[in-house]
Amino acid sequence: MTTTSTTELSPTDRSRVRRHRDRQRNDRAELHAVLDEALVAHLGRVVDGEPVVLPTMHARIGDVLYLHGSSGAASLRGGEPVCVTVTLIDGLVYARRWFTHSANYRSAVVRGHARKVTDPDEAMAALRALVAHVAPGQEDHAAAPSRKEMAATSVIAIDLTEASVKARTGPPGDGEAVADGDGRWAGVVRLETRVAEVTTCPALPADTPVPAHVPRAVS
Repeated sequence: MTTTSTTELSPTDRSRVRRHRDRQRNDRAELHAVLDEALVAHLGRVVDGEPVVLPTMHARIGDVLYLHGSSGAASLRGGEPVCVTVTLIDGLVYARRWFTHSANYRSAVVRGHARKVTDPDEAMAALRALVAHVAPGQEDHAAAPSRKEMAATSVIAIDLTEASVKARTGPPGDGEAVADGDGRWAGVVRLETRVAEVTTCPALPADTPVPAHVPRAVS
């Protein structure tokens, strides 16, 4: 989403990074960037006394994170404390020792209370943002949900006030071994998410043109 806040992240006791504190990021724009790039979030909460972590899609509008699912889902009741995490893996760090292998990544952890969205306009805006996040352009190309579909859908909102961002970049952390005579290869294997293939729905004629907003495969 394009709506942003310039307020810096202010770590709380729960959101402060304790290990590798140098990797903590305090710029709220970096939090927004991680949430906006990630396609999958993990929602953690306690359901009937047991911890549950569920993968889900998400969207951000300003400093509010939205998740959705079935109106009957126990994980989307709202009113309970939740934790939402997203992780982007940018590379695998191959080191000279097992202990110093790592990954280059960007991750965000959001803590707070889930608020069930009951306002129809906010719910519709959240669902539109969700579609735009995972399939940009489809929010205008596809049909909006019907009243029946809206009634079967639950949307929760989590404020982004209490959140942390952690990131690692760069080469392996055991470069000093080279000076000690260790010449074994080490480095970074960069990873990326890309479009591999676009196929037309078999219910359509094979020559149906692909809309311009649909991303093309990258070779």
